[in-house]
Amino acid sequence: MDFIVNFLIEWGVAGMFIAAFLAGSFIPFSSEAVMLTLLGAGTDPWGLFVWASVGNILGGMFNYFVGSMGKEEWIQKWAKVPPKKLKKGMNYVHRYGAWAGLLSWIPLLGSVITVALGFLRVNVWASLLTISLGKSIRYYLIMWLVCEAFNV
Repeated sequence: MDFIVNFLIEWGVAGMFIAAFLAGSFIPFSSEAVMLTLLGAGTDPWGLFVWASVGNILGGMFNYFVGSMGKEEWIQKWAKVPPKKLKKGMNYVHRYGAWAGLLSWIPLLGSVITVALGFLRVNVWASLLTISLGKSIRYYLIMWLVCEAFNV
């Protein structure tokens, strides 16, 4: 895993985009290490924020489209979402609709939510909006906290 993280760091903002996409999808990956290292190396914080947000949002929408295929066995096989977690995510999405996308930034739960949004065919544009808000706010807070703490 260290090799992959180091490789992505070498790619700068493009590596940030890839790391954020992976982290936003159902693939287990942490983009924070890449972002923190790049911020520490002096990479433009706003560029990192934009590319991290876009990559993470696209990763979440990738999950949405996997879910929208509507085959639970595919979701279990490819997204590695166990039936119990998928049902829990679907109950949450049934209750809150597209607003559930605001919590798509939460590790593991966010992937279940984005898959469930697609599986239940919640309006794609409303889902995109809430997923975008949740994920962007997360990266903004990470960027802001690191910049404030280390005077970047």
